[in-house]
Amino acid sequence: MYKRRLHQNKLLNKFIVALSLASMTNCSLALSTDKQQDIQIEADSAEMDDMKGITIYRGNVVVDQGSIHMTGHTMTVYNDDNDETELVIMEGQPATYRQLPEDSKIYDEAEALQMEYYALKDYVILIDKALVTQEGLRFSGSRIEYDTVLSQVKAKGSNKKSKLRDGGDKKNSDGRVKITIKKNKK
Repeated sequence: MYKRRLHQNKLLNKFIVALSLASMTNCSLALSTDKQQDIQIEADSAEMDDMKGITIYRGNVVVDQGSIHMTGHTMTVYNDDNDETELVIMEGQPATYRQLPEDSKIYDEAEALQMEYYALKDYVILIDKALVTQEGLRFSGSRIEYDTVLSQVKAKGSNKKSKLRDGGDKKNSDGRVKITIKKNKK
């Protein structure tokens, strides 16, 4: 049981590090001490199924490590047959992520109804009402994907159409990718 719990902490550490890298779309760096800090997880309940390789945390899930703070209503960790993390999913209304970059007083933040981390690919996907906020940058869309190895970001809007009263279709203006870049105040 102790070995499994230690492994779960390592998995969550990978997830948190990946999200911290993913939330940075410019050159700012996370606090160098974050990954050295203990991981604290709080939830209303936790279920571990070693046979299926799944751990589920439910109800007001809170994960803290250094300046990193994540919240959601459900966090599910999937492991492969070798007990390596394949996928971590954080769901919420919204699920949230916050971290303080090095040499900054303003937190980087991300939120979405679902956050997925694919450990083997070092890939993070924010799904449904995705939003990333950094100092001077606000990035939103229905889906934001991060390749943490290549430092690449892809944002997608929604193709959903809303019905007009006359029965016609109208492209949903909320379905577009939106980027706001704040001007430097000099």
